Amino acid sequence: MRMKCCLPWRNSWDRSLPWWVAHHMSTACWNFKILCTDDTPMVRRAAASKLGEFAKVVELEDVRSEIVPVFANLAADEQDSVRLLAVEACISIAQLLKHDEVEKMLMPSLRQAAEDKSWRVRYMMAEKFAELQRAVGPDISRKDLLPAIHNLLKDGEAEVRTAAAQRIKEFCENLPEEGRQQIIIKQILPCVKELVSDGSEHVKSAMASVIMGLSPILGKDNTVEHLLPLYLMQLKDECPEVRLNIISNLECVNQVIGIRQLSQSLLPAIVELAEDDKWRVRLAIIEYMPLLAGQLGVEFFNEKLNSLCMAWLMDHVYAIREAATISLRKLTQKFGKSWAQSMIIPKVLDMSNDPNYLHRMTTLFSINVLHDVCGKDITTKLLLPTVQRMAGDAVANVRFNVAKTLQEIGPALDQSTLQNDVKVVLEKLCRDQDIDVKYFAQQALIVLCLN
Repeated sequence: MRMKCCLPWRNSWDRSLPWWVAHHMSTACWNFKILCTDDTPMVRRAAASKLGEFAKVVELEDVRSEIVPVFANLAADEQDSVRLLAVEACISIAQLLKHDEVEKMLMPSLRQAAEDKSWRVRYMMAEKFAELQRAVGPDISRKDLLPAIHNLLKDGEAEVRTAAAQRIKEFCENLPEEGRQQIIIKQILPCVKELVSDGSEHVKSAMASVIMGLSPILGKDNTVEHLLPLYLMQLKDECPEVRLNIISNLECVNQVIGIRQLSQSLLPAIVELAEDDKWRVRLAIIEYMPLLAGQLGVEFFNEKLNSLCMAWLMDHVYAIREAATISLRKLTQKFGKSWAQSMIIPKVLDMSNDPNYLHRMTTLFSINVLHDVCGKDITTKLLLPTVQRMAGDAVANVRFNVAKTLQEIGPALDQSTLQNDVKVVLEKLCRDQDIDVKYFAQQALIVLCLN
């Protein structure tokens, strides 16, 4: 080989280099080959990690005659830590070769890597699958990589299935457009259906993070027929990460099938979860509601989901009521204080007259979290008068929460309001018969510097 490389101007690449440069390149290639066959695994690992980079700087003929055999040997190495690095190197080498050369020289090793006895090698294959697909081209992808991704999605190791699931969307996007939908429906979706109910939460979460992206590829009719049932299953999954990944990407499906179809198919499932007997399930949906509202838009939210959010404020579980108030704050941040003034504040203030004192206290908790996002005007004109009136509540728990609420919203009020309105109420509460009411009223006066 070295003698061959010493011949001047062997090809168009050589003509730009003096003969001695080509000689040094050939010597480097020879030395690198020796490193790749070293007896010490650590040396072979180091060489394998640089094989792809090295292939980019040597002559194309040397890639075919020297680098490809070296790659094949590393891909069959006894150490799995060497074999998995060979998979990564294959990406760079494949980009240098012609289509028929890739098929002949590289694919046998790649097929072997996809079924390697070591899960770490199969994991690397799954991790680099999209890059390999782009490097080898569409024809080889359909012929060889499609069976490979099918096997990786059914792998016995959860880590491999997770990595393969994360590449599904990108793999499908890179398939040739002609016949792509039928390939996905017949060969990919059966595996997807299994992974949607996989025993590993990591696998299910990975699938949920990409499955919505298949909708634009398959189109409206196929989405409704094949994907919506899977979305419904994942919305009801016990794993919070799965539900979050579905709700986070609803906009992707909305653009394909439209809000009408989306509301008819997925909304009933969301409502069902929101009214579930298990309070932890209800809590999960409440936490996702601001994100869901952002995906669906304010008009849809007002029509379909606003009443649901308000109902949560009267839930019999405190954690639900608390989460509902926080959700209202996030919704106000998303839709604006004008929306809050017309859509939620009147309903929140009406709860101050509820016979159940827990619901009256929820009014105060809501004011605590809403006042800063609503601004000084709304706080002064709408929220403060309700708090003042509630200072005369018959239940001591409500009265001392009035003191705590005044302490909370006080910094948002101007000085005259503090002196003329807030101070009067707090001084009255300081004379209350209940010791807790007195304590919190006195604390509020101190914090607001009104004592």
